[in-house]
Amino acid sequence: MTGRRFGSWFEELPVGTLTRHAITRTLTESDNVLFTTMTMNPQPLHLDAEFAATTEFGKPLVNSLLTMSTVVGITVAELTLGTTVANLGFGSIEFPRPVFAGDTIHVVSEVTKARRSRSRPDAGIVEFRHDGFNQRDELVCRAYRSALMRCAPAEGTA
Repeated sequence: MTGRRFGSWFEELPVGTLTRHAITRTLTESDNVLFTTMTMNPQPLHLDAEFAATTEFGKPLVNSLLTMSTVVGITVAELTLGTTVANLGFGSIEFPRPVFAGDTIHVVSEVTKARRSRSRPDAGIVEFRHDGFNQRDELVCRAYRSALMRCAPAEGTA
């Protein structure tokens, strides 16, 4: 690997590691419309203000997959940028509260599982729990994600 590394090596991610991510992101109406239409989702709850006004929410909801993508994306710089081999998958994903245009998302991640890879001696598998909160510190997304993480290079090889 060349260039600057920001993420964490496998050895830097023991179970219980807690990261309060520095990056935050305010989701906008245009973010929501663009994401929803790019992913071919015709749901009027995300796209039609008149329709959404008739719902219990009274206004359009941010697409939950945009919320999850933002939550995970916020974590990349501090956890996996330049140190991940691959995203292996997602487990449980929950959206306990709605997100609306204008909400600002911040994220706290915890390592819930970590083990060396059985097939790759230079890597380990880490499970993260990413908790996304709005500006009122209300939990809006919880996602479990597994990643194959590189081990730190031997001295003198980085």
